[in-house]
Amino acid sequence: MSGQPQGGSPPPHSLAFRVMRLCRPSFQAEDAVLRLLDPIDLLAPEDLLDDPTLPLDLLFDDAAGPDARAPNGDFTFRDRFQIRSPVDAMSLSGLLVLPQSFGNIYLGETFSSYISVNNSSKFEARDVIIKAEIQTERQRILLLDTSKSPVESIRSGGRYDFIVEHDVKELGPHTLVCTALYNDGDSERKYLPQFFKFVVSNPLSVKTKVRTVKDNTLLEACIENHTKSNLYMDQVEFEPAQQWIATRLEIDEHTSETKSKTRGLFKPPILVTAGGGIYNYLYLLKSTVESGRVRVDSSSILGKFQITWRTNLGEPGRLQTQQIYGTPIVHKDIDLHILDVPPIIVLERPFLVHLSLKNQTERTLGPFEVFTSPGISSEENVAMVNGIQKLVLPPVEAFDSNIVELNMIATRLGVQKISGVTVFDVREKKVYDPLPDVEIFVDRA
Repeated sequence: MSGQPQGGSPPPHSLAFRVMRLCRPSFQAEDAVLRLLDPIDLLAPEDLLDDPTLPLDLLFDDAAGPDARAPNGDFTFRDRFQIRSPVDAMSLSGLLVLPQSFGNIYLGETFSSYISVNNSSKFEARDVIIKAEIQTERQRILLLDTSKSPVESIRSGGRYDFIVEHDVKELGPHTLVCTALYNDGDSERKYLPQFFKFVVSNPLSVKTKVRTVKDNTLLEACIENHTKSNLYMDQVEFEPAQQWIATRLEIDEHTSETKSKTRGLFKPPILVTAGGGIYNYLYLLKSTVESGRVRVDSSSILGKFQITWRTNLGEPGRLQTQQIYGTPIVHKDIDLHILDVPPIIVLERPFLVHLSLKNQTERTLGPFEVFTSPGISSEENVAMVNGIQKLVLPPVEAFDSNIVELNMIATRLGVQKISGVTVFDVREKKVYDPLPDVEIFVDRA
């Protein structure tokens, strides 16, 4: 495959570049044709034997004699789907075809090019310095430079060939720049530049969703194939950030022990079909940092994906995604939660609720007052403090916690809620969010 030079018409030169992309061949596919296992298939329907008016002469060969009449063919269609040749199954003949065009170039692939410097003049080109480089919107990458060891001579009708490779790491327009500095037949030093342009596309996209459930974070990644060929995923690994541990969640296939050992030695690639095929991955992320010591800015970066794949004929590709950000986890200064509620709560009898009041800051907070405040609705609380309405607590040191015993009483039967339990910082004059509602069951004595 050859790229076409870009730009204006250059002056006559003895030398010229020809660029051919090196890539794997493809299977030769013939035009789809109707292949018949038996010519009778054109005429005989599948219910042929069910027809009572069918002449027996059609089914048997009279040449075998009246006493040994052999069937003309297998009318039960038992061999209708038997394959006598690989060509009967598909239109592939087993031959390979070299690519006839420059083709698509995708991010993550290795661009390999066979470059030939041809001398089409009647004179010899001497002391040839050849350079080849890739230019993108961001950088220039030198692929070949023969300045230190020029090609002594390229004779008339001769050529100088070489191969360059480049790992494609940027999207968008690319230019392969080939230059030659040489002495022509008149010993004049000439400079030949030629430009070959191509565009790099994205072979796949990775769409992510992040959900937080209590202390766990779930990361879902959907990989979509944008190419015209199947991609076989050799590796899709999530590299978590320093403060996370990632575990991939997979379906339990209940495979046998022998098969499990085999899969441990050889992990089959995952097929993502051409033209929009997708495959989903699910990861469970857990924080490695002690609760309360992680701030918002350090918890939003989850990590990145490392993806490697191969095409139908084994051409490799590799991509690394950008950092994936999750929903920032806002850690409150004060964490108030219930440790224990009595399993049996009797109507209008006191019961103790054990609470944990934890300071999640780096400074001492408090003293505190704990009380029940009215809920959002106009209904009064069914479970209320029994006795002194405000419980006074001493200051809590940084990252320390206190156990609180709240004496309460329920005034209504059935399924009820403990709601409106609030903490007030006396020194800072700050009211913290109330404790989330907790359901209880109130029974008779």
